[in-house]
Amino acid sequence: MKHLSSLLTLLALSASVALAADPEKIIKKLDSDGDGAISLEEFKAGPAGKKDASKIEALFKKKDKDGDGKLSPEELSKAKGDAKKAEK
Repeated sequence: MKHLSSLLTLLALSASVALAADPEKIIKKLDSDGDGAISLEEFKAGPAGKKDASKIEALFKKKDKDGDGKLSPEELSKAKGDAKKAEK
């Protein structure tokens, strides 16, 4: 059941943020401080974060592969790819 919850959260993220957008567009939309990456606070302020902040925080931490507290364009591309794989 926990796996299903994670999958649904990932799909919600995909639907609300990344389905039609590339990572650069996502960053332009959510990057309020202009540093070229998405912080946890910026991520939570976006459409996905307004759904379930605790699940989104866990997803953010999972996708933040280098642990720097920000999602880079590369990490966002990977998240988008994971969502597309999950849809199949």
